[in-house]
Amino acid sequence: MAFCVPTHNVSVVDLNCRWEKAGKYDDIKKVVKQTSESPLKGILGYTEDQLISWYDNEFGYNNMVVDLMVHMAFKE
Repeated sequence: MAFCVPTHNVSVVDLNCRWEKAGKYDDIKKVVKQTSESPLKGILGYTEDQLISWYDNEFGYNNMVVDLMVHMAFKE
């Protein structure tokens, strides 16, 4: 798995859980939300906002490579 994470510390967690018994989706969300409001507040976040994000750090890098090539082409 490879993806870009637009955060300052560039970290992400892909959490997979194996439950002892089946649970309803709403019950699982409730437990995660409650946990995010416990002493883990500020470490574990929870939101139900529908978010869309886009991040492409390669575009800026590619532009800088082109700038460098142009600079080198005209340097004596």
